[in-house]
Amino acid sequence: MLAFGIAVPLALLAVFGPAAARDLDDAVRWIVRDDTINTLIGAVFCAVVSTLALRRVRHYPGAAVPRFILPIFALSFGTLLAVITLLRLDYSNRLLIAFFVGMLAARFALTAMRSRSKGLLYALVPGGRAGVINEVLGTNVFTLEKPALEGLVDCAIIADLHADLPAEWERFLAEAAISGRPVFHYKQVWEAETGKVQIDHMSENSLGALVPSLAYQKIKRTIDLLFSLVALPIVLPIMFVCAIFIKAEGGGAVFFRQRRLGFRGKEFHVLKFRTMTEGNDGADRDLSITQAGDKRITKCGQFLRRTRLDELPQIVNVIKGEMSWIGPRPEAISLAEWYDQEIPFYQYRHIVRPGITGWSQVNQGHVTDIGAVHEKLQYDFYYVKNLSYWLDIIIALRTVRVMVSGHGAK
Repeated sequence: MLAFGIAVPLALLAVFGPAAARDLDDAVRWIVRDDTINTLIGAVFCAVVSTLALRRVRHYPGAAVPRFILPIFALSFGTLLAVITLLRLDYSNRLLIAFFVGMLAARFALTAMRSRSKGLLYALVPGGRAGVINEVLGTNVFTLEKPALEGLVDCAIIADLHADLPAEWERFLAEAAISGRPVFHYKQVWEAETGKVQIDHMSENSLGALVPSLAYQKIKRTIDLLFSLVALPIVLPIMFVCAIFIKAEGGGAVFFRQRRLGFRGKEFHVLKFRTMTEGNDGADRDLSITQAGDKRITKCGQFLRRTRLDELPQIVNVIKGEMSWIGPRPEAISLAEWYDQEIPFYQYRHIVRPGITGWSQVNQGHVTDIGAVHEKLQYDFYYVKNLSYWLDIIIALRTVRVMVSGHGAK
């Protein structure tokens, strides 16, 4: 946080800013100015306070830490600005904005990279379906043997609050809540720890509202268009180089189009770089499935798939409104029809625009069999349920890591 949120912006402004230093002595004089020092001290204070506040949030299962990053940083910097104004201290607007943006970026990047914390201790109330938590938390959860608070260590309590528990356990949960102990429904903890949503039946209770935020979907569409226009000058040269390598390897078509099922269940043709010696339009289920070590994949195609560069032509689909940069991946028509027959509520994932990258892609990678698709659907539903700016930022950052590591590629 201090390195990338404060030190890097400070150095960049010293070298390339409006008052760029001509030499080292000039840079030092700029750094020790009153307005620079005041802004620097205030930013360090904001970094410490914000980090401590986010650590507190992390101790509550179900509370998505990324959701609180922007509000907490905005509050801390707003308080800093109020104090500076009240005391009439000198400060640098440009430096303050640079620190704010730098620390936000650093915080989101750290959140995207960090593994889920398993440091909390949980006490499990027996009964119902709460036992599935053992598979997720492992040694950090123990099952209560009797409904008594006396002698119970400092921990959070998990129970299936929808189960028909014995009266003594119901009384225990009430006493625990009154005493100040955190009590959570097992699904709340399961979702927070796995990044998935368990779907038993389609209801507003399991997914919140059946229709995700319409306001954010409109904002997201605007962002998709603006980002596409900004990215085009960068993407086009990369696509040109990819096209040359595809042609050089064996000729043939550079692009291929395939029928996919998209937003609100409407068919469209997805555009991708050709990575196989043969393909299909999405009608054949067997040909639509890419297996590990698939012999149809070319050498150039292997690199394009591992780095996800084969997806770049889909910027055309984004501009046309058929796709978004981030969302559930669209499936070939034959696969979508198969999954819909085997998995209840599969169609619900089409309530948002499909994406070039998504929550299931950065967590699970490429899947084909029904069991893995059911798990993928849980990731997709988590995305739909928590559709928001913070989740899109986390997915974007994790996508960069996936492109470098090649995670989940086939």
